[in-house]
Amino acid sequence: MIKLDLSTYNHAHFIGIGGISMSGLAEILLLRGMKVSGSDVAETSITKHLKNLGITINEPQSAKNIQDGTDLVIYTAAVKKDNPEILESERRKLKIIDRAQLLGLLMEEYSCPICISGTHGKTTTTSMVSEIFLSADRNPTISCGGMVASINSSFHVGSKDAFIVESCEYFNSFLKFFPKIGVILNIDADHLDFFGGMRDLENAFRSFAKNIKSDGALIINNNIPNIEYVISELDCPVFTFGDKNADWYADDFDFGNTGLPEFSVFLHNKKLCRLKLNVPGMHNVMNSLAAFAAAYEYGLSPDEITAGLSLFKGTKRRYEFKGTFNGGAVIIDDYAHHPTEIEATLSTAKQISKGKVMCLFQPHTYSRTEKLFDGFAEALSIADEVFVLDIFAAREHDNKGVGSKDLADKINEKHAGKAKYFSTFLEAEKYFLKNCFPSDMLITMGAGDVNLVGESILST
Repeated sequence: MIKLDLSTYNHAHFIGIGGISMSGLAEILLLRGMKVSGSDVAETSITKHLKNLGITINEPQSAKNIQDGTDLVIYTAAVKKDNPEILESERRKLKIIDRAQLLGLLMEEYSCPICISGTHGKTTTTSMVSEIFLSADRNPTISCGGMVASINSSFHVGSKDAFIVESCEYFNSFLKFFPKIGVILNIDADHLDFFGGMRDLENAFRSFAKNIKSDGALIINNNIPNIEYVISELDCPVFTFGDKNADWYADDFDFGNTGLPEFSVFLHNKKLCRLKLNVPGMHNVMNSLAAFAAAYEYGLSPDEITAGLSLFKGTKRRYEFKGTFNGGAVIIDDYAHHPTEIEATLSTAKQISKGKVMCLFQPHTYSRTEKLFDGFAEALSIADEVFVLDIFAAREHDNKGVGSKDLADKINEKHAGKAKYFSTFLEAEKYFLKNCFPSDMLITMGAGDVNLVGESILST
């Protein structure tokens, strides 16, 4: 674990300050009285907000952005070693740490860090836990990968008690955290451009679990394959959630006319309470169980927890209702970019929609598309109609030999005519304006900028 006294530094510079987590950390250091500057590849609404707070931000990234007086440099995992600002910082012999190291250092100042990990559902569950604590007037500090509705922000600086943190496995970032309460929602094949395979992923989550303080607790999904390996040799207590074989489980379901789940919450086969969610899907039942268990382990009462969860109405870009068009066709936007996430979203949509479920999917990264190709084809086939846009490259270059048209063709091998490929956003927009009807549901799906299609349709 890196040891660093942040109070000895005066000027922090963030390389990639426009990221949702980086921007929150920049504000935290600014509130501590540090001088803060940063850079990014282009101006965004986030960087404009930071500039209004008095933070100097330059676009694009350049060696000259490293100002005299800078003594601490923070970078995101996406920043390459040949980044000009990294090279200039090294030349000046400045202290350089990554985003996760800074977050880990800040967490050490809190009595109860709560870290939410897992391949899927981190942002939603982190938001759920945050809403519970905010509703219970516990004034937590929060670092989330999405907007927490009640504070309209991804971060919040609260007391030095609870620090609720979305904890990502990519690049082993979460191994720099030492939580008191840790949550593992699931472990699924993803980020295989970094992890060599499932055993590497299991080892990463096992190491994360080992970082939990001995007087804390691990909350883990009992349906994780090889769970006994992941939880072996832990110093802290372990509590499972999931099916009826778990410590925490849900039963006595009622979905009513809305499709929103209402159920009883059980701990060790004893009913604690009745809970109704304002978000659909069994995956959110599991997320809420994990959030419930984490808050309960912290010491909140079932009444406090149910009150907070009942206020949770979703997270931006997670099955987010965007509006209607063409007399009632619904647009939903969803961040799903892994087959497991796609399956959960589309299965939920099929239960709710009274018309066709039409999915406009933008694959995210070439490596993920190539390694999970068959899984994408199978999961997307749940929709009544599938439309595939070009791959959102993010940090990668096209060297995998697989494209979006290939994915559409693969779907059509088993479901002739179900899938189409669109080469542009405008082509997709024109199609949906002509072919979506009042009872239909259009889901814009992916971790890139596919949401812009729906927003353009709604502004027409």
